[in-house]
Amino acid sequence: MTTYLLAGGGTAGHVNPLLAVADALTAREPGATVLVLGTREGLEARLVPQRGYELLFVDKVPFPRRPDAAALRFPARFARAVRQVRSHIRERGVDVVVGFGGYASAPAYIAAGRAGVPVVVHEANAKPGLANVLGARRAAASGVAFEGTPLRGAEVVGMPLRPEIVHLDRAALRDEAATAFGLDADRPVLLVFGGSLGAVRINRALADSWQDVVAAGWQILHAAGERNDIADPGDPAYRVVPYIDRMDLAFALADAIVSRSGAATVSEISALGIPAVYVPYAVGNGEQALNAASAVAAGAAVLVPDAELSGDRIRSSVVPLLTDAAALDRMRAAATAVGTRTGSENVVALIDRALAR
Repeated sequence: MTTYLLAGGGTAGHVNPLLAVADALTAREPGATVLVLGTREGLEARLVPQRGYELLFVDKVPFPRRPDAAALRFPARFARAVRQVRSHIRERGVDVVVGFGGYASAPAYIAAGRAGVPVVVHEANAKPGLANVLGARRAAASGVAFEGTPLRGAEVVGMPLRPEIVHLDRAALRDEAATAFGLDADRPVLLVFGGSLGAVRINRALADSWQDVVAAGWQILHAAGERNDIADPGDPAYRVVPYIDRMDLAFALADAIVSRSGAATVSEISALGIPAVYVPYAVGNGEQALNAASAVAAGAAVLVPDAELSGDRIRSSVVPLLTDAAALDRMRAAATAVGTRTGSENVVALIDRALAR
């Protein structure tokens, strides 16, 4: 039986695709050993054991960004992390290392190369992280979630998605979802969200324009974030909640979406064929705008820069879209074409190819 070592973590963007592939491997090969490599500080320290997988640890060694004392200590610390992973590979008889980015991946790629173990890389973001850029140089196979991602030798495989998204039957769950959120299943719903803490720009734009959306015949389900200052106006067509635990139900009810454009968010929305207006998070290196680019180019989504979103922009751009049934139909078809629910299986195919070399 095969022993797989899946490396990655730190954030949900790394951990969730890793776990989706782990589930696909165990479903396909029940006798296989699936191990996860992560750090003690990352989200994986909680999520991986909860999912029933064994977590092996490696020291968290950030790449230095400036010439300081941490940069001087980096070579010795990184070499120690590589030795830790090499020990795991040797002691557990690892056959292949699959990396998803994050602090655990870089030493895993180096250790695997030194041990003669094949490497497979998956990059979730349209702008790849440094660890995956390095790993892809010698990887047996590499996959990316988005077209145009600049990763050496990579092919587009999509995003490994959560089972509740992969198997979601939106039509079958619509009535249950409407009841759960107190909305009318027979009227269209605009789903608005910006992450667990919310998005100030999106919240303020909706606070100024929700009445126009409702006047256009739509209902709104707005996850405003746990630290939001949005007052619920009490209108039955505008539901304001701090957080949505059951995103599968929210997606089942959504006829269109306004949201940020994290890699997982874009992948899930496209896979489900839902028209979207993306408002990329303006902080960082611009990866959210890049994540949305392929969906926008395909006609599945519209992009509004964060600085340009306002109540007036909702009235001038979003409301006319919501009232254009033909345009929404075209966007649904385009989203279905650009999205995929088989990301996990596609990554497993890369792993099989690497093992067969």
